[in-house]
Amino acid sequence: MATTLSITSTYAGQFSGKYIAAALLSAPTLDKGFITIKPNIKYKDVIKTVSTVGLITDATCDFDATSSLSLAEQILQPKELQVNLQLCKKTFRSDWEAVQMGISVYDNLPPSFTDFLIAYAAGKVAESTEQSIWSTASAANGTFEGLPSLIESGSSVKISGSASITSASIVAELGKIVDAIPSTVYGKEDTAIYLPSNMVRAYERALGQNNFQFQSFVGTKPLNFDGVPIYYCPGLPSSVAIAGQKSNLFFGTGLMDDRNEVVVLDTSETLGDQNVRVIMRYTAAVQYGIAGDIVSYKVR
Repeated sequence: MATTLSITSTYAGQFSGKYIAAALLSAPTLDKGFITIKPNIKYKDVIKTVSTVGLITDATCDFDATSSLSLAEQILQPKELQVNLQLCKKTFRSDWEAVQMGISVYDNLPPSFTDFLIAYAAGKVAESTEQSIWSTASAANGTFEGLPSLIESGSSVKISGSASITSASIVAELGKIVDAIPSTVYGKEDTAIYLPSNMVRAYERALGQNNFQFQSFVGTKPLNFDGVPIYYCPGLPSSVAIAGQKSNLFFGTGLMDDRNEVVVLDTSETLGDQNVRVIMRYTAAVQYGIAGDIVSYKVR
């Protein structure tokens, strides 16, 4: 008789928060710390912004409150999301068993079948999170509104991009972005240019073709342009880019919140099938602080 594989108990363990954290933070943008992460948001987080006019004046013997102070705020409210995934054990069992038998070249699959399924679902969550962070559209079902969409709707510095990005044109396009960075932000330690795959690929090719002779190319690894670091964000759509400070871009989630959970249900004993259901619930959203400090680049 062939050996059968079953999960005889429901998984809803105390480490579920860690699986959610792994799923979210494995998105390249978050995993590499390209934007500021604000965890443990129970409902919403208020991002305060401050601006002043006439703060410094000539000294006198008297106190004269001549400056003006303006307070504003941005709301970071993570959206509740979920994964309801049904997988056939037969489909995934051969991969998992191969690892257990020591004949697989892969060494990063979890040792238990339950963890294997969770890791599979977590990878899909990470992929979706990366895409949502850089989405150019309003929030649809299963997504949250991305930074480019939010920034574009604000008073950001808007730059017209090229519909055709090549190794011959990328230097000029990156020059547009750098030239548009506000002087109050340019040169700050955490100021960077966030690029999609097609622009990074074109820039890398331009570097190779010109043997690093352009004076605008400062260094090769990690990438930068005119001394401004370049962050490769695969979730960005083609020919869409932004430039700004990491401290002005935020990702919010409730990793320790009660709404975050991972559950694995084996329905073989109750429904007589060979299916396993993976259920994840988590929250996520992005927001910016001051739109005027951010450059928004796109085809217009």
